[in-house]
Amino acid sequence: MLNQTLILIKPDGLKKSLTGNILTRLSETKLEIVAAKIIRVTPEMAEAHYCHLKEKTFFKELISYLTGELHQRKKVMAMVYWGEDAIQKIREIAGATNPEEASPTSIRGQFGRITTKGLYENVVHASAIESDAEREIKLWFDPDEIIFDLYPTRIVTTGGRKVRVWI
Repeated sequence: MLNQTLILIKPDGLKKSLTGNILTRLSETKLEIVAAKIIRVTPEMAEAHYCHLKEKTFFKELISYLTGELHQRKKVMAMVYWGEDAIQKIREIAGATNPEEASPTSIRGQFGRITTKGLYENVVHASAIESDAEREIKLWFDPDEIIFDLYPTRIVTTGGRKVRVWI
């Protein structure tokens, strides 16, 4: 089944200069990159991304992690990969969320770690299911930043300009 997924190279991955290594590993999936950009992550963006974890005790540290506060790298590399079984293929190559449980040949198993405070510094984010992928892609990307239409859009006029927005 053709689908798309969001990948984030998190601040620790950027600080450790792992972007090339991670992209090389992701290329093994033979999927197509249909969008990519570097983004400064605001606390609001991080909270929206991890909204499903808001009640967890580690939520505040997770937000500090994604916004780059913990690594002095206040940015992530966001990408959308598309193709046959994209979500499954990317999740497999990313590995388990807990770096200690991830296969040593996975991205998280090879490059991730758990801090002394118990925070998973797992280098990448990968959408878990199609509904997560849609919500996350729409959060991180505007329709015109993706090379083809993944989801329905509409045209609105804002500031005298016509722009496409997600429905």
